[in-house]
Amino acid sequence: MTSWTPALSSNILCCYVRRNQTPSPTLEIIDPDLLSHRVRKRGIKHGNEWSFLGGSTVMRQPNLQNISQGRSCRVSAIWLPSSQVASSVFTLGTAAVLPFYTLMVAAPKAELTRKLMESAIPYVVLGLLYAYLLYLSWTPDTIRLMFASKYWLPELSGIAKMFSSEMTLASAWIHLLAVDLFAARQVYHDGLQNGMETRHSVSLCLLSCPIGIVIHLLTKAVVSSAGQTVPRTH
Repeated sequence: MTSWTPALSSNILCCYVRRNQTPSPTLEIIDPDLLSHRVRKRGIKHGNEWSFLGGSTVMRQPNLQNISQGRSCRVSAIWLPSSQVASSVFTLGTAAVLPFYTLMVAAPKAELTRKLMESAIPYVVLGLLYAYLLYLSWTPDTIRLMFASKYWLPELSGIAKMFSSEMTLASAWIHLLAVDLFAARQVYHDGLQNGMETRHSVSLCLLSCPIGIVIHLLTKAVVSSAGQTVPRTH
């Protein structure tokens, strides 16, 4: 049985080439410039591919250059670059927590400070910022990098590679700000309840939270021991 396949379809030529035979001489008289002119005019890209079976095939692909350019313009107008988003959220989160630390250090017994430190609004805001950055920084490889060990445990190399992204770094910074502020609030409330100084511990919680917590516990232990050694007068 003889099989036939379409070789070229356009407004210029329509012919068929038998398999396992050389292309028809008709194909040789086509003016390439004329064909490319028609193709550009219609906005369609043609690409010829020759097979080892003989004959030819013509691939027709839509010209998406103008469409992609239009979409990229609209997308760039709506969405900011990831580095700019990470930098903006990083600055916003840092500036948002500074007033709370300032009040706890400068006016720890003021009524305004007490009310603000009892509010959950700063933690909600930081939590939303963190969730937003986490969504933007999440990739299919995030879980694999977090648990790179064969025992599904984190490895330093995987964590270092994951934090090579600015978006991931910004999300980790917001995470630290939320946890540090929460710890500083606990230290602040503990100082009010026990009547002890917490300004130095609160300041250290902003710079290095674990050290601030340790200093607060040491301060509390010293104050408690000093109170027990003071003789009572009747």
